[in-house]
Amino acid sequence: MKILLTAATHFEIAALEAHLKKHFIQAEPYRYQKGEVQIAMLITGVGLPMAAYALGKVIGSDEWDLAINAGIGGSLDKAYPPGTVVQVVSERFADLGVEEADGSFTSVHELGLIESGQAPFAEDGRLVNQGGSEFGFLPKARGISVNQVHGYEPSIQALRQKYPEAQVESMEGAAFFYACALERVPYLQLRAVSNWVETRDRDRWEVELALDRLNTTLIELVQSLFA
Repeated sequence: MKILLTAATHFEIAALEAHLKKHFIQAEPYRYQKGEVQIAMLITGVGLPMAAYALGKVIGSDEWDLAINAGIGGSLDKAYPPGTVVQVVSERFADLGVEEADGSFTSVHELGLIESGQAPFAEDGRLVNQGGSEFGFLPKARGISVNQVHGYEPSIQALRQKYPEAQVESMEGAAFFYACALERVPYLQLRAVSNWVETRDRDRWEVELALDRLNTTLIELVQSLFA
């Protein structure tokens, strides 16, 4: 099995890499093997453009049995407090569009710049991981991806009104879904909640807790490959 494990930053999956260095053979930088399982790690950089470039280049240049995107993110749903690890089963490019004269937002799908239902998008503009139902070990969440994370209350309220189904927010997820769907690579996105999407206050974030929970989950996932 050949697995591509992606993250925006190295610190988000550093504990997992320490585990791989201890229990796997390191063939070359960021590539590990144990038996028939190969794991390649890809650090894409933060943000949708960086993730899109890195993922497109790597996913399209080799054959993968599974791609995993892991990272931390914000929660819009009280059911998912900081420290919760979720499987993101749908994504959307939440700020790809135009700001209207009255301050409202119109997406590229609503503008008709991307046709309704044009692959790999669903009719409502979401990217849906159809194969994600195979993974049942984590609570499932609906994600949005943005270039500018929300931290201003009026913007947050506008976001909730525009996308009431949104539960978690990240800066790379939709690019990951898009690349994997077009390249027909089975994929899985894991997000550990580090903060509420609220008026920005870094003192309230629980990054260390989120990282610990995320990497514990990733290590358990890797170990399950040998069960």
